[in-house]
Amino acid sequence: MDIRALTIEGSWLVTPEQHHDDRGLFLEWYQADRFTEAVGRPFRVAQSNVSVSGRGVIRGIHLVDVPPGQDKYITCVSGAVLDVVVDLRVGSPTFGRWEGVRLDDVDRRAVHLDAGLGHAFCALTEPATVVYLCSSPYDPAAERTVNPLDPELGIAWPAGPRRLSPRDATAQNVAQALAGGVLPTYVPRG
Repeated sequence: MDIRALTIEGSWLVTPEQHHDDRGLFLEWYQADRFTEAVGRPFRVAQSNVSVSGRGVIRGIHLVDVPPGQDKYITCVSGAVLDVVVDLRVGSPTFGRWEGVRLDDVDRRAVHLDAGLGHAFCALTEPATVVYLCSSPYDPAAERTVNPLDPELGIAWPAGPRRLSPRDATAQNVAQALAGGVLPTYVPRG
């Protein structure tokens, strides 16, 4: 298993070692001890989710108030998605930047993101199944949404028809969320 930091502090790309034989495939997509060693702290799982989306569906940008915050560990178990981490932490050196990673059922990589980072993805296949582990249970009162099509962010979503939930399509842009005081404050790791 290879765990490396992405360009946005608090996000990592995890590439598992895959073992193929005539029966199929085996891999370990999460190892607590290796993760803790690479990231510097343990990841406590409080909830797991599965999302099945059709091609062109964009989900997010979602984040949770800090505190309580919510770390996420995400993989695509069937199909493919463009998974996007967005730094929405006020005062962060990379505030407003995003990084996209292809997650699919070939490389079987995963992304981990710290609390305070925004998360979104776009399904590249019909369908795409995403599984994610969360460090805290869902709390609708603590969840925030930023519009994934905000031109200020300039996320390079794949071309083609896009489908968003009404909530995501009408979400605030970054400037509105910033003015409304709903974005988390950056706290350096360490």
